[in-house]
Amino acid sequence: MSAPFARQCNRIQLITIALATAAVSAAATPLRAAPAEHEKDRAAILQVLTTQVLNWNKGDTDAFMDGYWKSPDLTFSGAGGIQRGWDAVRERYKKTYPDQAAMGHLAFSGIEFHFVGNDGAVVLGHWHLTREKGDIGGNFSLVWQRFPEGWLIIHDHTSAETPAK
Repeated sequence: MSAPFARQCNRIQLITIALATAAVSAAATPLRAAPAEHEKDRAAILQVLTTQVLNWNKGDTDAFMDGYWKSPDLTFSGAGGIQRGWDAVRERYKKTYPDQAAMGHLAFSGIEFHFVGNDGAVVLGHWHLTREKGDIGGNFSLVWQRFPEGWLIIHDHTSAETPAK
C-alpha cells in the first residue's frame, strides 16, 4: 500500500468516526430537553406532590393515592418488600397508617428532578412525618410518567432513615 493511499484511508476513517460521533450526539440531543422546557413539567409534578401532602395531612388516603397511576402495574418498594398494583399500594398505606394520629403531618423537602425524555422523570427527595408518638422520616425516589391526564407516579421507592443516636 502506498503512503499517499494509506494517509487517504486514515483520513476517511477519521472522518467516518467524527461523523458517527456527531450523529450519535445529535440523536441523543432531543432526549435532553433544555431546563426551560421542563419548567411546566416540574410545576405540574410539584402540584401533584403538594396536593398529596394536603390530602395526607387531612387524613385522606384515597385522595393521596390520586397521585399514583391507577394500574395493576404500579409498584411500591420499601422495607416491607414490593407491592404491586394500585389497590395493594393503597391497602399498604391504610394498614401502615390506619388513622390520623399514625399519619401525622407530612412534609417533603430536598426535591430533585431528573427528566428522562419528555414523558418520564425521576424525583428524589426526603419525607418527614411529625407525630405525637414520634417523628419519622426518610428518602424517596419516585418514577413519574406523563399520561394524557397528567403526570402520575408509576413507581415509588421509599425508605425510612434510622434516627442518629
